[in-house]
Amino acid sequence: MLENLYAELNDRSKLVFKSVVETYLKTGSPSGSETILRRAGLNLSSSSIRAILSNLQKEGLLYAPHISAGRMPTDKGMRFFVNGLLEFGRISNAEKERIKQQCYAKEKSYQEVLDEASKVISGLSNYAGIVIAPKFQKKLKHLDFIRLNKNQIMSILAYENGEVENRIIEDRGKYNSSELLQTSNYLSSKFQNKNITQIKKMIEGEIVSSKTSLEIISSKLVKKGVLEIKPNLKNPYIFLHGQSNLLNNETISKDLDQIRDLFDEIEKKTKFVEILENAGKAKGVQIFIGSKNFLFKHSGLSMVMAPYKNKAQEIVGTIGVVGPTRLNYAKIVPLVDYTSRIIGKVID
Repeated sequence: MLENLYAELNDRSKLVFKSVVETYLKTGSPSGSETILRRAGLNLSSSSIRAILSNLQKEGLLYAPHISAGRMPTDKGMRFFVNGLLEFGRISNAEKERIKQQCYAKEKSYQEVLDEASKVISGLSNYAGIVIAPKFQKKLKHLDFIRLNKNQIMSILAYENGEVENRIIEDRGKYNSSELLQTSNYLSSKFQNKNITQIKKMIEGEIVSSKTSLEIISSKLVKKGVLEIKPNLKNPYIFLHGQSNLLNNETISKDLDQIRDLFDEIEKKTKFVEILENAGKAKGVQIFIGSKNFLFKHSGLSMVMAPYKNKAQEIVGTIGVVGPTRLNYAKIVPLVDYTSRIIGKVID
């Protein structure tokens, strides 16, 4: 376990390792003993540093790209650095203002806000910005129940973004047309501008306390015609910007097949359910590096992802940055964290 390894390494080894990683993040180059002495200013001999580098390599934290070259961090080493040694920076007031301006613009739909968030986080990170959300945050504009035949009713849900969903309800003629019209009007006024998650919370409490016949009918019809429509997790909203930033990156662009695979997976929306499920378990920003990146599983790529929440503190999606293993984690982690919190405020 990386936690045990962190406890086992002495301070000198941690300083040497940190110097190697920081040089790699800055220049992409390996570090030898002379480079470490010059940059880290350690009171150690070259032979002592070489011995430490050798031990770090045995632990799987470093590797030598060539026999005569210095050391570079492995994916395991990068995870060790991020989890235990990385000092996070702060985003500037100008960056905060830019995020707010692009996400807070008036009269933007839910999807437009997410699209803007993807654009701004790509622009500020200089890598690919991605936002993922299940399609159940659409706000209801109008709800109708109409009689199809003596045994069936159709529920029609019209959303503010123009989408319409239908569902067939079997009622065996229990409700007449007048009751359905009254129920439609009552529920449209009650649930207008609410999403399915919010409606579900409202109606669950009311089912127990319903007293009037209208309330009882409404509760039953909503339960069957609205709440049983599950969020579409297999085809979520995905907003991706900054793909060209990956192609322009020297490290990643060397493997164009890897980039093509990445874009194909995004286009096909494969495995994005996993991102949403992982976001639901996350307490904050998550970092996926190299082969431990459960989505892309490419050793040259990393993701920094954070869930965003509504006012009820329910996780409703995730936002992040996709880039090379050499991401500027110190800057990008607070950037992703701040943007996720801004989105949470805007979508409500």
